[in-house]
Amino acid sequence: MCTTSIQPIIAALKHAYPEPRCELNYNADAPHELLIAARLSAQCTDKRVNQVTPALFEKFQCVEDFAVADVSEIEQLVKTCGLYKTKAASIKAMCEALVANHSGEIPQDMDALLQLSGVGRKTANLIRGELFGKPAIVADTHVIRLSNRLGLVSGTKDAYKVEVALREFVPESESMAFCHRLVLHGRAVCNARKPDCMVCMLQEHCAQVC
Repeated sequence: MCTTSIQPIIAALKHAYPEPRCELNYNADAPHELLIAARLSAQCTDKRVNQVTPALFEKFQCVEDFAVADVSEIEQLVKTCGLYKTKAASIKAMCEALVANHSGEIPQDMDALLQLSGVGRKTANLIRGELFGKPAIVADTHVIRLSNRLGLVSGTKDAYKVEVALREFVPESESMAFCHRLVLHGRAVCNARKPDCMVCMLQEHCAQVC
């Protein structure tokens, strides 16, 4: 698919979701909150993460607080997010690395982000796009599913392959908002079990109309 053929899809999504935003709540003056919330969101809904993080960020208010925290205290506060022991351990290790290697700041570089405990390409792209305004494709489950249904990719659930494919024809200036809009559309209309094709504004562009 070329850039020109994706423009109607981008335009339709813009019309339906004019002000897309990251669904994870965080304080813009405390960017580490997004990094930690993203780690908690693995195999967990954003809604649940947003219920957990206010108490977590009240208890531990900066990267340094997490770095020196007793991991059991983190575990108790994130327990309802699932896989809580693994997540708590990686949050502490992540913050220890930020303090030791980055003066407590969130790095912008992809490789540096990927070296942090629990950070994969999806989270790294979210951080780069959301915090630093970099071109980013966040290939989460909704983006992967809709990209296949729309024919933007063909028969792959591999997040990296979807990321690479979308980078080829989604304009860099649209990339982050495009992903946010796909997530919103995936939740509202094109859900996994029963997509509501009859009301979908992307029906004429879809390779898998119901």
